[in-house]
Amino acid sequence: MNPQNTRDALEAVIAGIGPLAVAVSGGVDSLTLAALARRVLGPGRALMVHAASPAVPGEATERVRAEALRAGWSLRVVEAGEFADPSYRANPVDRCFFCKTNLYGTIRAVTDRPMVSGANLDDLGEYRPGLDAARAHGVRHPYVEAGLDKAAVRALARDLGLGAVAELPSAPCLSSRVETGIRIEPETLAFIHAVERLVTDSLAAGSPGAQRAVRCRVRAAGIVVELDPRSLAALDGAMRGRLEARIRAAAPAGLARGPVGFAAYRTGSAFLTDRLPDRLPARGGVAARVPG
Repeated sequence: MNPQNTRDALEAVIAGIGPLAVAVSGGVDSLTLAALARRVLGPGRALMVHAASPAVPGEATERVRAEALRAGWSLRVVEAGEFADPSYRANPVDRCFFCKTNLYGTIRAVTDRPMVSGANLDDLGEYRPGLDAARAHGVRHPYVEAGLDKAAVRALARDLGLGAVAELPSAPCLSSRVETGIRIEPETLAFIHAVERLVTDSLAAGSPGAQRAVRCRVRAAGIVVELDPRSLAALDGAMRGRLEARIRAAAPAGLARGPVGFAAYRTGSAFLTDRLPDRLPARGGVAARVPG
């Protein structure tokens, strides 16, 4: 399917749903879907709902608010309430199910419109417990219905004139950095975010403008900062030592005793697949793997 046909198919899906509510996280997928829904349906017929949370970086919330102001969106910023859910806080292997259950329940409480998400075809090749929560709440995935993968979403964002949004790196929620079984604490997530910004800014000083993967993993064995190969190679001994000292000093009390290290970036490495019990099905019929 060529790009124009892909966009036509997506617009037809959105038009067929009619007035709807878009769950907008602040990443390229949901922002692009929101932008197109607003154009297809017109003012007032596309409601954007963003959940502010300790697991969502402040920059994502600011990005959503800025785009809503620029494009004239109807926007609701809500608190999904997942941090009041002990099942979510326990950080089990299917934590995302409880996160999305709280999110979609909150959206349903503010509107009776059909809900849509920014899941795309690439997401179907990963272990996504959140898709079960979406199914339970009747959430539709227009990109999947129209046959768009991540590359097609980015191309659409460029076509819509969304500028830097089209090039946003993948940025799963901050809780994805916490190893399965370690309790999710707001202080831990704030620390993770601060470390990722510190490391990103430190590397940018030597090589501005480069695209980087930076993940601060909180593990039972300590803190590991994962970097793309180029960034990892750029870490000399002196910079590594300075960063380790600053990271250790900033760590919450429960984490400060563990070692701090650096390693190559591995997608979803905080997610312990060996904790998938035999009785737990692959959500949505897909493989046991998550990004992060």
